[in-house]
Amino acid sequence: MSDSPVRQRLRSLLELLSSMRFAIALLTVICIASVIGTVIQQHEPVNNYVNQFGPFWSQLFLALKLNAVYSAWWFLLILAFLVVSTSLCLARHTPKYLADLRNFKEDIREKSLQSFNLKSQSDLQESSQAAAQRIGQGLVQLGWRVKVQERTTQDGQGFMVAAKKGAANKLGYIAAHTAIVLICLGGLLDGDLVVRAQMWLGGKTPYNGVGRISDVIDQHRLSVTNPTFRGNLPVAEGTQADTAILSQSDGVLLQPLPFSVELKKFIVEYYDTGMPKLFASEVVIHDYETGEALPKRIEVNHPASHRGIEIYQSSFDDGGSKVKLKAVPFTTTEKPFEVAGIIGDSTPLPHLEDGPMTLELTQLRTINVENFSNTEDAAVDVRKVDLRSALDARMGAGHKTSTEKKLRNIGPSIGYKLRDGAGQAREYQNYMLPVEMDEGAPVFLLGVRDSEAQPFRYLRVPADPEGTMNTFMRLRLALQDPAQREAAVRSYANNAAPTDRADLRQALADSALRIATLYAGTGRTPDGGLQALGKYLEDSVPEAERERASEVLLRILNGTLYELTQLTRAQAHLPPLSPNQETQRFMAQAVFALSDAQYYPATAAFMLDDFQQVQASVFQVARAPGKKVVYLGCFFLIIGVFGMLYVRDRRLWVWLAPAVGSEKNTHATMAMSCNRKLIDIDREFAQLSHQLLGTVAPAPAVHEV
Repeated sequence: MSDSPVRQRLRSLLELLSSMRFAIALLTVICIASVIGTVIQQHEPVNNYVNQFGPFWSQLFLALKLNAVYSAWWFLLILAFLVVSTSLCLARHTPKYLADLRNFKEDIREKSLQSFNLKSQSDLQESSQAAAQRIGQGLVQLGWRVKVQERTTQDGQGFMVAAKKGAANKLGYIAAHTAIVLICLGGLLDGDLVVRAQMWLGGKTPYNGVGRISDVIDQHRLSVTNPTFRGNLPVAEGTQADTAILSQSDGVLLQPLPFSVELKKFIVEYYDTGMPKLFASEVVIHDYETGEALPKRIEVNHPASHRGIEIYQSSFDDGGSKVKLKAVPFTTTEKPFEVAGIIGDSTPLPHLEDGPMTLELTQLRTINVENFSNTEDAAVDVRKVDLRSALDARMGAGHKTSTEKKLRNIGPSIGYKLRDGAGQAREYQNYMLPVEMDEGAPVFLLGVRDSEAQPFRYLRVPADPEGTMNTFMRLRLALQDPAQREAAVRSYANNAAPTDRADLRQALADSALRIATLYAGTGRTPDGGLQALGKYLEDSVPEAERERASEVLLRILNGTLYELTQLTRAQAHLPPLSPNQETQRFMAQAVFALSDAQYYPATAAFMLDDFQQVQASVFQVARAPGKKVVYLGCFFLIIGVFGMLYVRDRRLWVWLAPAVGSEKNTHATMAMSCNRKLIDIDREFAQLSHQLLGTVAPAPAVHEV
């Protein structure tokens, strides 16, 4: 009776799932997915993917969950299928291998031995029984397992000596496949599968809002008895936390802990490069059930453990540092003011000339180590305002170069965002202290970028002798005032022209006023600066005379700005700038900064005036029952790899039959098989043939390379 079509299909499906080619195909897909998960940064904000790949590809990647490969449903499904496939493969082949371990295959026929590549024959001057006993004992002494079978032939009693060695090769196969199952099971246990099962079956949903953790409802919280999870636990100095944050592709889940972690002190040490050398946390773990307070020290690679939950030192962050900012106006109508806040908070600014804005304090960095090596790659061009291009490094980067480095800590910086009423925001990064560039004036760095995918572009504001940017700001505001421009022009003309040449002074004053007016522009519209002077030269001066004319023009501009600077310092009751090299550097940098300042996209820059730093430690807390399963799988994998690669499964047969016409003599036929064709096997067979039969087996074939 033939099988029904349903049974045939089930048998075919079972055959496919338990086949080696299906498991290899699944492993290939998992490897490709792992490569994708390594190349594409995981769990990044959606805007980052849009900026990097564009709208179409970013939507495709998000639809395929390539932004969270290792927790994607299809990745977990493939992993589950691999477990099923490998388990079926084990269930299918393990009984055969175990039976093969017990089987000596002593029933092999004499004629079959003639078909082996490794074979040898010899006539022995002893009976078949004695030869069988001697050969069997000799093989046992050499580490072989031996079984002797007695057979009746037409010439008398014959003996088949069957031996085997290297049975661990089969155990290596079983161990290696068991390791795959265990490692995959451990990955499933410690992955998002259990968490997703709670979401599907328990009605839990990710939370994508803002606010306090204590205000989040139970729908977004997992059970405190959750058997497996991995999340982050940020704790500020002097505070406690007992709820871990589990990042999901569409929000976060909250995982309550059976204890709280109190951060007493955060310790961080730095290399000369500015990279962290050590960060550790002195914590106290408060157990809710027993009421115990357990002091612990957590370092990188030295976690703490409590109630089956591992607490790792992951990173560190700002814990709500208090900062005081001073608004530096870029326009004549904007007034200076102060803002106090906490990192992570936002402050409305309804009175800015740009319109109502929200100031979001994002970052306080107390250490910024940069490379100031005087090389071609790291040279500072005063005409550039892009710090990344000028220093050949992002701020805070610790990448290595082949050139000698001059590492310097340039002090604290403040990061913030200005968000308008439409929700659009620009990010800013300003340094508290002036930075001394090689062969240049000390400058304040004011950074800005439109999105996180872009590097910061830096406006370099020269520092005055008092170590502030006040002189430059007064100079910029005075440049927008026609009356002060005219006063500076008259002073410049009077000092530059002879006292008896009124006509020359007037002509020089007219030229200087025209140049200063072009350079000043019309205010907020970026139509002034060096770009306006360059366009003026192109429109009014023949090409052959532009180089000489530009030198004269810049000399007049520098003189006018110098007089304007002295005028503003006198109005501020400050001593005039001394005519020395430092002043020349200040004025040279001021010319470029005034030209670039018209492109600064805000009416005021917020400078860090004072701060009180509060550190926070970010712990990774994990309950990972699959860890021990993975360790066991790794142990089996090591055994399996060594068993399959370094243990050779060898079988040896020696047929001993009485010689024709003489029972005292024996004709011996020996053959050997191995699961691998190696020259060492040929040599071993030759040695065995010589030891057991007294003859030399045929020399192994010479393989041409």
